Amino acid sequence: MQKLSALLKEFREDEISGVVEKALNGEELDREDGIVLMKSNNLLLLGALADNLRKRTVGDIVTFVINRHINYTNICVSKCKFCAFYRDTESPEAYTLSIDEILKKISETVQLGITEVHIVGSLHPDLSFEFYEEMLKKIKEKFPNIHIQAFTAVEIAYFTKISGNSIEEVLKRLIDAGLGSIPGGGAEVFNEELRKKLCPNKVSGEGWLNVHTIAHKLGLKTNATMLYGHIETIEDRVDHILKLRETQKKSGGFQAFIPLSFHPQNTCLLKEGLVKNGPTGFDDLKTLAVSRILLNDYIKNIRAFWIMLGRKLAQISLNYGVNDLDGTVVEEKITHAAGATSEEYITKDQLVELIREAGRIPAQRTTTYEIIKVF
Repeated sequence: MQKLSALLKEFREDEISGVVEKALNGEELDREDGIVLMKSNNLLLLGALADNLRKRTVGDIVTFVINRHINYTNICVSKCKFCAFYRDTESPEAYTLSIDEILKKISETVQLGITEVHIVGSLHPDLSFEFYEEMLKKIKEKFPNIHIQAFTAVEIAYFTKISGNSIEEVLKRLIDAGLGSIPGGGAEVFNEELRKKLCPNKVSGEGWLNVHTIAHKLGLKTNATMLYGHIETIEDRVDHILKLRETQKKSGGFQAFIPLSFHPQNTCLLKEGLVKNGPTGFDDLKTLAVSRILLNDYIKNIRAFWIMLGRKLAQISLNYGVNDLDGTVVEEKITHAAGATSEEYITKDQLVELIREAGRIPAQRTTTYEIIKVF
């Protein structure tokens, strides 16, 4: 609080000082407040406020999970303009993992002590819904103690089309097969006009929120994301975050918010000249900080996905409202297809050291944020 008070005194004439005071007094910030914060270049003050709120809400513990990512296919009918991962069926780079191959990948990393397998893929035109059920059943049979976090809301909405079942029926069948929680991918940005340009073939923003709302009613915990730094506006970002906040007020099942930094390489957005670069480090830190400030009383875990930010910036983000660094990951294909230069794997010991060096307390968690061990 002392650091924040000193900054407030120094920047008392700053345009965001009134919003800072409002946040410190526990008042709910509105859309205009969010826009003022997101437009500000006063990164020091934004960071100090986000850090203060983080400390009040979750303390100095920074969590991570020992997990393994599996991207089961890159064949997709959606063909989003911001995606460099998808391939057409006839592409020589197209692939679809068999269930046995998925089980082998998990087996290869069991010795790492993984407690979670994170499974997402694409909207494959030929796989049946029964394939996904069987995948979960086989994983659960062979690895009963590993939590399965699988299938984005986009995939689940697609499953309703190929199965003829409702969202609730699809989710119940997946839960029966072994699904433990839902990741936050596919949210992108909720502005519908923008989605028509970027991802017209996938579920709408309201549809994405509806899948998560139904999942929450069924007792599933889920995460939420926002893809930023492409052709969206500051207002789009704020509106996206506030829609998540309103949904959380009603259903209460979001565990974490993960802002995802756009990577342009090999995407249509870059090829068509609509973007030149992804967001800067300055923008990354500001977006994380504002996310904490707007969501602090509603979604208490703000996660930095180190795959997208890189280790060093992810470490710095711990002073900008972040309290979770995701996990060990092991293998990630989607962001790396778009030009990510970070590693695909980080060890538990490296995560612990990264957090300690930032002056925080490392803690291993479960997928649903129970603390397993404090280091």
